[in-house]
Amino acid sequence: MKRQFTAIIESEGDGHVALCPELDISSQGSTVSEARANLREAIELFLETASQTEIDRRLAGEVYVTQIEVGVA
Repeated sequence: MKRQFTAIIESEGDGHVALCPELDISSQGSTVSEARANLREAIELFLETASQTEIDRRLAGEVYVTQIEVGVA
């Protein structure tokens, strides 16, 4: 079975940080591609090792990713 998760990736210093907000899991990499692959691996490892109770607890909330516009003086 496959499931999709959100990956938020942003530059930080010389690398990139990747976050999956649904599971509160993060990883990093030298490139966007590497950060994404490392996050995928971290999620897979979490899902393989965490109890079903912990997985259900983390997936209980909803995550919304959107943009807002703010006036800047």
